[in-house]
Amino acid sequence: MVAARDRERLGEVTGVLARYGLDTAIDRLGLGAKDFPAGEAAALPARTRLALEELGPTFVKLGQILATRSDLLPPDWITELERLHSQAATLPFETVRPAIEEALGESVSKAFAAFDPEPLAAASMAQVHRARLHDGRAIVLKIRRPGIRTRMEADLRLIAQFAAVLERASTEIRRFAPTALVQQLASAILEELDFTNEARNADRLRGDLAGNAQVVIPEIHWEWTSETLLAMDYIEGVAPRSAEALVEADIDPHAIASLGAQVVLDMVLLTGRFHADPHPGNLLCLPGNRLALLDLGLIGHVSPRRREELLRFVQAINIGDPQALAETLALWSAGESPPRERLLLAAEQLVARHGGTRLVLATLVNDFFALMRQERLTVPPDLLLIFKALVTIDGVLANIAPGFDLTLALRQAAVRIVASRLDPAAWTPVLQGLLLEITRIGQDGPRLLRLIIERLERDQVIPPRRWGTEIAAAGRWIAGAIVAGSLILAAAVTLF
Repeated sequence: MVAARDRERLGEVTGVLARYGLDTAIDRLGLGAKDFPAGEAAALPARTRLALEELGPTFVKLGQILATRSDLLPPDWITELERLHSQAATLPFETVRPAIEEALGESVSKAFAAFDPEPLAAASMAQVHRARLHDGRAIVLKIRRPGIRTRMEADLRLIAQFAAVLERASTEIRRFAPTALVQQLASAILEELDFTNEARNADRLRGDLAGNAQVVIPEIHWEWTSETLLAMDYIEGVAPRSAEALVEADIDPHAIASLGAQVVLDMVLLTGRFHADPHPGNLLCLPGNRLALLDLGLIGHVSPRRREELLRFVQAINIGDPQALAETLALWSAGESPPRERLLLAAEQLVARHGGTRLVLATLVNDFFALMRQERLTVPPDLLLIFKALVTIDGVLANIAPGFDLTLALRQAAVRIVASRLDPAAWTPVLQGLLLEITRIGQDGPRLLRLIIERLERDQVIPPRRWGTEIAAAGRWIAGAIVAGSLILAAAVTLF
């Protein structure tokens, strides 16, 4: 049942769907009995994209999430949904001024030495203005559009109800897990609407990449940052859209390509936190062949286990090991897995096509997702985001440095991973945990011995004449654990 507060918006949504003929498409999916003309079927992905763009930022975000689901949707749908963008007109400064001053707690003229009323850029959720601090530093202010949160929350309620209907009505659509997809959408939108999340993402990534002086993350000005306002350093540079533009700015395209590959692979495989959408609009190339990362609202996370699996996936293809590849594919199969023989056959096909040669990441990922669709397997959401980021940066690198070999970059990343594991700093948390355990065992030793004696007295399972033997054995175990741990710590101190 649609709440009264959402009925007006529901009328708008159904009107747009009908205008683009998507009500007929829904019938074809099993929610009605209308015929679906063959001529319309070819245009369905394009009409869907146009409808989503007209419906606004919530639906655009839904389409962008679907664009990552190459394991579920065929290539023509993915290609069309990847073209999604929000049509966003700029708002006059006087319209957004009250929102800015409410967030600042003071007037614009008092907070800043200068403020440009003309927007620098506009998007569906926010628009950006330039300003200058009283100490002379140039910054940008990202301002959330007034009323956008209420509108998007209403859209999320409608989409959630629609997803529940689809999940009940169609076995085929149930494989998409629409309810879970909407939960993912809601989480992404609510996180992106709160600009303090993007600010924290910037600080974390800056810390992760602090050892690389070639990478720039805008500094956040927290005193003027809130849920609806984000203040950060203004960075001027060239977007990596073509080699010619970079050369004209005295920037080496191949150096930028190498740096871009290193940064993204390090984020995914080393630090476990990465920019999830590194397209040219979110990157700037700076003098000295440096790279700035912008728009950090969407950040992906990679668990240590997943990093190991990714490395095994690439290594299995590189060395031509279908057995190891099949094992990784089985780990990545959400839900019911096909017979092992089918996975091994599919892995052999991937190895035959991509093994022992230069890695073309986009082609490999497309083949991988085609395989998952063929076997009706669902890929875990975190992997989808990782592959999307890797394919996106691969496309950027191909544009600015045709012929750039990502295989070499992956090998270099593997060397850095090994070096990081040998770094004494990496062992510090492990050794600290071990020391705590040893301390705990030592402190608990007397208590454990008392418990053993009480158990022997109570249960009489072991004859009294053997109590001394059992207690001595328990004592030796405890002492052995302490001694072994101490030796490990001593070895660690000696080595590192």
